Amino acid sequence: MAANTLNILKPSVNNLAARIFVRAAGLEFEELDVWGKTTTPEFLEKYPAHLTPMLEEAGLPKGSLGESCAIMQYLCNKHGLDQFYPRDPGQRAMVDNAMFYLIGTFYPLLARATYPTLGFPQYPGEVATSDADDELKARAQKDAEDALAEPLDVFRTFFLAGKPFIGGDTPSIADIRLAATLEFLHAIDYEFPAWAKEYMAAMESTLGEAYSEPAADVRGYVAHMKSQSA
Repeated sequence: MAANTLNILKPSVNNLAARIFVRAAGLEFEELDVWGKTTTPEFLEKYPAHLTPMLEEAGLPKGSLGESCAIMQYLCNKHGLDQFYPRDPGQRAMVDNAMFYLIGTFYPLLARATYPTLGFPQYPGEVATSDADDELKARAQKDAEDALAEPLDVFRTFFLAGKPFIGGDTPSIADIRLAATLEFLHAIDYEFPAWAKEYMAAMESTLGEAYSEPAADVRGYVAHMKSQSA
C-alpha cells in the first residue's frame, strides 16, 4: 500500500478536492475506487461513516481519516506544506473560515440545486426526499439555485478581496475545495459571474494536470448525467 491511500468515488467533488491536492502537493499516493463498496464490512471496519474520500495512512491514530478538508489539513501539517496551508495564525484562520463557510453554508444549497440532475441521493428531510409532487420538488431545486449567488459572492468580497486566490498569490487548500465544488454547477448550466469563471480558469492554469486530470472524471460524469436528463 502507498504512503497515502485515498478511497474515492470519481464523480464526487468532495473526492475531487483531495485528489487534486495530493497531485498538486507532489505526495506519493494510491487511489482506490470504492464505488459500491462503502457499506461493505471491510470498509465499515476502517471508517464507519461509510463516506469518501477516506485516507488510509499509517500515522493516523485510527489508521484512517475522512472529509476532504480534514485530509488536506492533516497532510499539510504532516509534510510542512505551508504554501497550501499557511502557518501564520491569521492567514490560516481565513483558510479555515473559507472551508467551513463552504461546507456549512454554500454546499448545502449547491447539493439541493445539483443533486437531482446528478442522480445523487438528497439528504433526509429535504423536499426531494418527501412525497411532494414533482412541481414542488422542481421549485425547491430552483429556489436553492437562486440562493447560491449571495454566498458565492462572499468568496469574492471577503475571502478573495482582490487577491488571485484565497491563499494570496498561490492556491490554498480552501481554493482547491472551492474550485472543485464549483465544478458541480455545470450540471445545471449555472450562470457563473465573470470573476468566478476567471478564478476557476486561474486555478486550473496554475495547478495544471494536477487539476485537469482528476477534474475530467467529474466533468465526464456531469456531462453524462446532463445528457440523460435532456
